[in-house]
Amino acid sequence: MGTKSTMRRSACMVATVASVSAALLGNASSAIATSHDVAEVAFEVSKVDVGAGMWLRHMVIRPSSPKGAVLFLHGFPETMFAWREIATTLGREFEVHAFDWPGFGESSRPPVERFAYAPRDYATILTRYIDKTGIGGSRLVIYATDIGALPALLAAVDRPDIARMIVVGDFAPFDRPQYMQERLQALKDPASAETVRKTFNASRDEILKNAFTRGLPEGQRYALDARYQADMAHGWQNGHLSSADAFAHYYAHFTRDQHALEAQLPKLKTPVRLVWGEQDIYINKEMGVEFSHRTAAPLRLLPATGHYPHLQRPDETVDEVRAAFLP
Repeated sequence: MGTKSTMRRSACMVATVASVSAALLGNASSAIATSHDVAEVAFEVSKVDVGAGMWLRHMVIRPSSPKGAVLFLHGFPETMFAWREIATTLGREFEVHAFDWPGFGESSRPPVERFAYAPRDYATILTRYIDKTGIGGSRLVIYATDIGALPALLAAVDRPDIARMIVVGDFAPFDRPQYMQERLQALKDPASAETVRKTFNASRDEILKNAFTRGLPEGQRYALDARYQADMAHGWQNGHLSSADAFAHYYAHFTRDQHALEAQLPKLKTPVRLVWGEQDIYINKEMGVEFSHRTAAPLRLLPATGHYPHLQRPDETVDEVRAAFLP
């Protein structure tokens, strides 16, 4: 009786995922949530209200007896489906969450007069999501990369008990333009930021095709799942604001919020670990070395790896999450 009931619930969940995903993603990418392996680890795709008239598209895996909870935070130009492969692996052991940041994928894109898309604003969204889902505290590990990392640390400064551990990498915690790619340096500079924003918007296809492996030797390049690429393309322009616009707005407040984190480093009590691609051409590994030195956070440099270790070497990300739950 219990087995049949479980099978019926699993079938219903997959059917729900299929219908919700199709509604949110459109036919081009609805298969992301409905491929054959989902029957083993079914995940839900839906919307969650985070207040102030905003909602996030999120995916959740809830195994019957989770060892803890994991929340994955994506970067630019990604969506929550950056974590799909990793989530389906870890979902056999842990409750797994991921969402689209505002301005990305299928999440809300309010006007900048109402939401600034700044790291500090994203930190507020993050804490609202954690409170809404009830996953925070000693059972939660946050894994954040790129633009997702600074908001996670800002949230932890305000709430040291937000998670048992935060794993971050390939991001810019401090105002050190010399450790950043030239176009990112230009995006930080108000005098050139608007030109870079327009260039990014005009280069969507090139960015989605090449950003993930740029700078890597031929033998180290990797292919992205076509469904994931379709989801990023589908969600790039959603209403009046593109993902490149959201990224530019983030950078408009980036320096201010970097200074805020640096000034409050002594208040960062949540355990932090760093994972960094040694060949990251966007954010030099020296940024991670400095953060590790300043905070005593362990730093793991991944050889022959670029800016997106979770896509290039997903097994390493799985290992890091599992290690975070060890006593």
